[in-house]
Amino acid sequence: MEKISLVWLKRDLRCEDHEPLSEAIKSGLPILLLFVFEPSLIAAPQSDSRHWRFVLQSIQDMNKTLFPFGGKVTTLFGEVPKIIEHLTEKYDIRSVYSHQETGIKITYDRDKFVSTLLKDKSIPWFEFSQQGVERGRKNRERWNNYWFAHVKSKIQNPDFLSASFIQIEKSIESKFDSKPFLKSLGSANPLMQPGGTLNGKKYLESFFKDRVKNYSRHISKPELSRRSCSRLSPYFAWGCLSIRQVFQHAEVEVTKGKNLQAIANFQSRLHWHCHFIQKFEMECSMEFGSINRGFEKFQNKANPIVIEAWEKGETGIPIVDACMRCLIQTGYLNFRMRAMLVSFLTHHLSQYWKVGSNHLARMFLDFEPGIHYPQLQMQAGVTGINTVRIYNPIKQSQDHDPDGIFIKKWVPELSEIPSNLIHKPWELSEMEQQLFRVKIGLNYPKPIVSIEMEGALARESIWAAQKDPEVLKEAKRILAKHTNSKRWS
Repeated sequence: MEKISLVWLKRDLRCEDHEPLSEAIKSGLPILLLFVFEPSLIAAPQSDSRHWRFVLQSIQDMNKTLFPFGGKVTTLFGEVPKIIEHLTEKYDIRSVYSHQETGIKITYDRDKFVSTLLKDKSIPWFEFSQQGVERGRKNRERWNNYWFAHVKSKIQNPDFLSASFIQIEKSIESKFDSKPFLKSLGSANPLMQPGGTLNGKKYLESFFKDRVKNYSRHISKPELSRRSCSRLSPYFAWGCLSIRQVFQHAEVEVTKGKNLQAIANFQSRLHWHCHFIQKFEMECSMEFGSINRGFEKFQNKANPIVIEAWEKGETGIPIVDACMRCLIQTGYLNFRMRAMLVSFLTHHLSQYWKVGSNHLARMFLDFEPGIHYPQLQMQAGVTGINTVRIYNPIKQSQDHDPDGIFIKKWVPELSEIPSNLIHKPWELSEMEQQLFRVKIGLNYPKPIVSIEMEGALARESIWAAQKDPEVLKEAKRILAKHTNSKRWS
């Protein structure tokens, strides 16, 4: 049997700054570069075809880079342990190389199974950390030092001139054929960002060339943020770009002496990004319940009617509906509006955060488990250590979309309403509704709740829950585990 090294790709779909690939090349053996489309992961409630289309585009982009060196990413369809088992019957796999993945329970269980399988076959598995996230941490002491050391360390670009790649045997490719699944993904959605490092770099370059100047000013605006934010999050989530690459790119931009505050704010967001992934890495039970277990007893019974209205963008609150419809169609929404959607669901609609978790995961093109679950819980106010923010959607609308440009774009039923009236269309008189071609309750719904009344009730209940003895006890545990004892932040 041919001796080979196996590089298993997961959320690291790039050819640059790729330590597993670099180390595999150094082994001197022919390399099989593998990505597996896993039925169990595809069927997960967090999964959507938009994710796998982005993955496919990213692999196609990798193949363009690899082609001159005789390389290609092999894509198979099946469960990873079974595929590796089959590969060991055809090849003498001397080592497996991959990045660690801070993923959902399905990927965590899969990795444990693969680890046992490889140990049983005496095949060493070399795993490398990503994004400055450190596995096995018990607390946050000196994590900031570790992260900054990582993002300032040398970029690990593979030496493709020294690489030798193999193409997988046809019998294996046909047994685990990925083509039917890939065909089912259909064509690209022009409203969504395309995958791949090349596209990620285009966003990176345009951001620092021009868009960064409005980064801090427009970051909270639902429409303007689409152009002034970096828009790099899906390229981080699927590993088309590394945090280290982008941080060091920003460092070079700093030397030019322009937009310094905006760049500093952007770099702090890179740190924030990894901070939450590290939190999830250390307490992945957040996928299934509140990190502060004291809040579990305060769950309200799920209301399918209001949940469905929220998911479809049919709540009768224009900014909420515009945000959800935009997210459904484009896979992107700026941070403040994401926070508002979660706040509206959990506080104004009185729903447990988990009932909206999977829907948002499916809609976010940049679904990153390590950010998703901690952020959902922060915005739902169930950590016990963070300031509870109950966003008033009317105020958010008036502050961040004062002319209703974003609302009219995504809720065309309201497009003829003047800007000063669009934030609360339910207050329109019958004559005004006729004039502006909208009928509240007919072609646009009445508000599903009273913002003022439910907001007041939510504040009362959340603050009462914050004083619960079990919540307070859990808060101390969380602080000790997830913050630096020398600086509670």
